[in-house]
Amino acid sequence: MTVLLETRQVTKRFGGLVAVSAVDFTIQKGSISSLIGPNGAGKTTLFNVITGIYKPEEGQVTFAGHQLVGLRSDQIASLGISRTFQNIRLFGEMTVRENILVGMHPRLRQSAWGAAFKTRRFLAEEAAAVERARQLQEFVGLSGMGDQIARNLPYGAQRRLEIARALANDPQLILLDEPTAGMNPNETEAATTLFRRLRDELGVTVLLIEHDMRVVMGISETVTVLDYGQKIAEGTPMAVRSNQHVVEAYLGRGATLPHSKVE
Repeated sequence: MTVLLETRQVTKRFGGLVAVSAVDFTIQKGSISSLIGPNGAGKTTLFNVITGIYKPEEGQVTFAGHQLVGLRSDQIASLGISRTFQNIRLFGEMTVRENILVGMHPRLRQSAWGAAFKTRRFLAEEAAAVERARQLQEFVGLSGMGDQIARNLPYGAQRRLEIARALANDPQLILLDEPTAGMNPNETEAATTLFRRLRDELGVTVLLIEHDMRVVMGISETVTVLDYGQKIAEGTPMAVRSNQHVVEAYLGRGATLPHSKVE
């Protein structure tokens, strides 16, 4: 497989705190991978480094042959990386359709002049964008809900809307930060199915931070484990599940990781 994303010796400090310490890892194109570890392990910080929210003090991040360190978040998004966040960050007063259209901004090409004068090219691009938004609504299970206000959606639907907005950027790679947090078992099962479809039907490479170990073990091809900002293990779900050092770091001494419902 082809390496799509690679970090080399990435280190991020906040004053005297080393949040991420010399982390090396790779993501293969077309894979579904998970980044796990206890709270405070540096997982979201690493996501923030990859997407340009933070600049690392040391190390390099390479995506599809592009060096990402030093680029702005919008520049990184335009290269084909999208993400969701731990806490839902929708535009609550906007509709479902409008939220998805916002996600298309890095891909839209028409100028303010074209918008002001409603040129033929602008109108054609606008119509194509609205149709694409409708397709993404349908893909994530929000068919027919384009005019609903985002904040009025049920929790699970808001999570799906975040994914639709991220997909509107036509990403090669999507980073999902705790995408099943707060979901009930039925919502989690539906979300897990959606994550697989991102890769299988759209060809999007998936990297997720996830605390539900049944999701991690059931969907991931590779699992990377952080603890206190350092990578302590990496491998298949089976290898990670049987690594006692990982289990102790993540769940405490004497614990065991649950087996996946789907082997």
